[in-house]
Amino acid sequence: MPKIRLTAESLKLKFIMETKEQVLEAMKKAGVPLNAGKIVELTGLERKEVDKAMKQLKADEAIVSPKNCFWQPK
Repeated sequence: MPKIRLTAESLKLKFIMETKEQVLEAMKKAGVPLNAGKIVELTGLERKEVDKAMKQLKADEAIVSPKNCFWQPK
């Protein structure tokens, strides 16, 4: 059986993907547009990590902003 070698970069990517999934799931469960502060409250994640995840979700066009500073799943 081949050994799987995890690098720091692959671990970082895995963490970012899990964080994105948590943020997106919190948005879906809420059912209303949320700001980053509310997502922090709902998920228990650090603000910095939520901001990174939201930046990536925006780039992926997975979330949209119906009003300034509030986001919801597409």
